[in-house]
Amino acid sequence: MKALDGLDPVFEHRARLAIAVLLARHGEISFARFKQQLELTDGNLGAQLRKLEDAGCIALRRDFVERKPVTWYTLTSAGRKALDRHLQALQAVIATAAG
Repeated sequence: MKALDGLDPVFEHRARLAIAVLLARHGEISFARFKQQLELTDGNLGAQLRKLEDAGCIALRRDFVERKPVTWYTLTSAGRKALDRHLQALQAVIATAAG
């Protein structure tokens, strides 16, 4: 099926797709907020964020809030483009299935 060719392997894991969609909607999100929203362990969330970072889809910055370290994540422009292509491919797959 041709529509499947447009799917990006980076977003095939549900947690990575959810992270990218949340960032597209909210702009910037902290590690703690992701953990709360996605109900993932620190290790699993960290691994998924690292895969997105290694792929160039997200960027991070470290900050201090009330003397505590906080890591913030944003989608890169390349990440936004990759997510848009992936979502368009998903829509094409759905359209094909709907007939």
